[in-house]
Amino acid sequence: KQILKFLDAEKDISVLKGTLKPGDIIHYIFDRDSTMNVSQNLYELLPRTSPLKNKHFRTCAIVGNSGVLLNSGCGQEIDTHSFVIRCNLAPVQEYARDVGLKTDLVTMNPSVIQRAFEDLVNATWREKLLQRLHSLNGSILWIPAFMARGGKERVEWVNELILKHHVNVRTAYPSLRLLHAVRGYWLTNKVHIKRPTTGLLMYTLATRFCNQIYLYGFWPFPLDQNQNPVKYHYYDSLKYGYTSQASPHTMPLEFKALKNLHEQGALKLTVGRCDGAT
Repeated sequence: KQILKFLDAEKDISVLKGTLKPGDIIHYIFDRDSTMNVSQNLYELLPRTSPLKNKHFRTCAIVGNSGVLLNSGCGQEIDTHSFVIRCNLAPVQEYARDVGLKTDLVTMNPSVIQRAFEDLVNATWREKLLQRLHSLNGSILWIPAFMARGGKERVEWVNELILKHHVNVRTAYPSLRLLHAVRGYWLTNKVHIKRPTTGLLMYTLATRFCNQIYLYGFWPFPLDQNQNPVKYHYYDSLKYGYTSQASPHTMPLEFKALKNLHEQGALKLTVGRCDGAT
């Protein structure tokens, strides 16, 4: 109920066709002085109705990308949930035992194209991205296109691939107010986050359409509970300064807020091996 005062998940999950037209000028959320024009491709891929219209799920899994998932054996459990949300096009195929395969919604920050697909410098990388998109098989692909400048051409490349190759995904582009609404909600609850991470955004949205929420792969620390080193992402060797002032995110703080909710029984946070994992 509290979150409803700030945002409406059904509306804010995506801008809809009727609200923008090609050529419209949009100010970026974080770079208010920079603008982008709505391209024909972007317009074509805007959904007509909200991908969450009248949707409600018994259980939802939100899968973060922390290395804490490695050797967790959580894949099977994750796949039993009614709706599974993943972040930033993280690979699943070769990690299925730990992270599962089912995907109903996956996010894709424009920077992922640079980091995970080498900015599509050649045909090999384009093919890799295309394969990943094809594997989504009807899922919702959630692209924050209006957040920060510098992502415009990457969003365009992806939109172009989807249209050209008739990729079976349902595209969604979050509303311009979503980020501020989510931050506003957490700030009124005394959680002083700078910029919410994708995981926190997804959790906040999911509270509106899921009865029970299970979080996996959320662990913003270099060591696990047994003091073993944990990779930042389960699928690459990227390093990250969790407490760095330069970072736009305040991950340990977010985690603390989620842990409190876990202790109150509002969500279930799994940070080790899954029960029943062999």
